[in-house]
Amino acid sequence: MMTADALKELAPDLRKYIVEFAYGEIYSRPGLDSKQRQLVTLASLVTQGATTQIKTHVQRAVTIGLTKTEIVESMMQLIPYVGFPRVQTALTAAKEVLEQEK
Repeated sequence: MMTADALKELAPDLRKYIVEFAYGEIYSRPGLDSKQRQLVTLASLVTQGATTQIKTHVQRAVTIGLTKTEIVESMMQLIPYVGFPRVQTALTAAKEVLEQEK
């Protein structure tokens, strides 16, 4: 999986921005718990076709206690809005991560 850490030589500030803004300011806002935030994040990444980031966030989703069913069903709910190809791509990425968790 390519992460922000893997790009530190090319774009040294990328990880800092991700940690400080996304995880610092956005994820710390009140109103949603971590599982809800992760499902919203995954939905957004699926709509963007962001395969690498989907893998990263599926791993995080599992770590915070989301089940395989919750992850898969959240993606299935997107079919009418983003189409079969995006969801199939996302589920393929999720499958790679979920199989490693066994």
